[in-house]
Amino acid sequence: MTSSPQRHSTGDLLGHQLHGPTDPIRDVGWDGTHARKGFFTDTSICIGCKACEVACKEWNRNPRDGDLEITGWSYDNSQSLGASTWRHVAFVEQDREAIEAARESGRRLVSLGMPTVRDGGAGSEGGGATPSPDTPLPPTSPPDTPEFRWLMASDVCKHCTHAGCLDVCPTGALMRTEFGTVVVQDDVCNGCGTCVAGCPFGVVERRSDGTAAPTTRRGERKGEQPAVPKEGVAQKCTLCYDRLRDEETPACAKTCPTTSIRFGDHDELVTSARARVAELHAKGMTEARLYGANELDGVGGTGSVFLLLDEPEVYGLPPDPRVPTADLGVMFDRAGIAALGMIGAAVAAFVGARR
Repeated sequence: MTSSPQRHSTGDLLGHQLHGPTDPIRDVGWDGTHARKGFFTDTSICIGCKACEVACKEWNRNPRDGDLEITGWSYDNSQSLGASTWRHVAFVEQDREAIEAARESGRRLVSLGMPTVRDGGAGSEGGGATPSPDTPLPPTSPPDTPEFRWLMASDVCKHCTHAGCLDVCPTGALMRTEFGTVVVQDDVCNGCGTCVAGCPFGVVERRSDGTAAPTTRRGERKGEQPAVPKEGVAQKCTLCYDRLRDEETPACAKTCPTTSIRFGDHDELVTSARARVAELHAKGMTEARLYGANELDGVGGTGSVFLLLDEPEVYGLPPDPRVPTADLGVMFDRAGIAALGMIGAAVAAFVGARR
């Protein structure tokens, strides 16, 4: 095992940049000897096996969520990301009409770093791959549209360039690691929940036993709840920080049987993701687009980048995420102007009263 690295918290961020392109590793004072790490999740080859969910639970020793009830939500009983579910595979059913609408929306996209098809060729606005002049234009007619398809996507913490959870944490429990990821130090967290409100993706949660009412029956069987470690403490994906420090691949990416989840250097993953989008466009799948690859978006781009086959809302993702602390500069300026105005009004009132 390597020695414990220096911890960096919100108290260290004297020169922290709250918006725009930046290197999050150097931004918080790391020496930059490590490259930023991340995930590229290619949902076009996800088979919904949920192996990543199981591997994440087992490696991190996360407890189960809820009372083992069948939710009726298709084949997805883990429902969403949470304090004890750090990887979640969504199942979305689509018929022919929804598929054709997705392909049409892909052609119209012009923002958020997501690719689009224009003038009969594969182009991009901020995130897709632009072909060279010598590259033949791909066909724009899609292959035979199936009557039905599953959209399966393994979701995870985005490890944002500008992380709202980290910026608003009052205790310094959240830290930016030397790999550019964001980790909760559960021994420092006081359970205040400020980070929960600071995450634009709804990823961070305080851990409970997963039931609506307190459960008194303890055990592993249905109707019982096992003891829950770190209850009341904010929890989320760490991108397997303990494994990264030993130069190991995160458990979810190591387990994925189709390489839908890829792990590596962030910049290389983004390049690979854009090439994959161009490949799918060349096959007529104009619905393919990137999510999280645009460093000019409201979170400065994400460490976890996704290839989607429909609009983000279909997967339960915000179309234009924005970290709440991005507006702090403007808010302080306006507060200063308001304070000056109040002082001016008070002085004017005082002078007027003396007359």
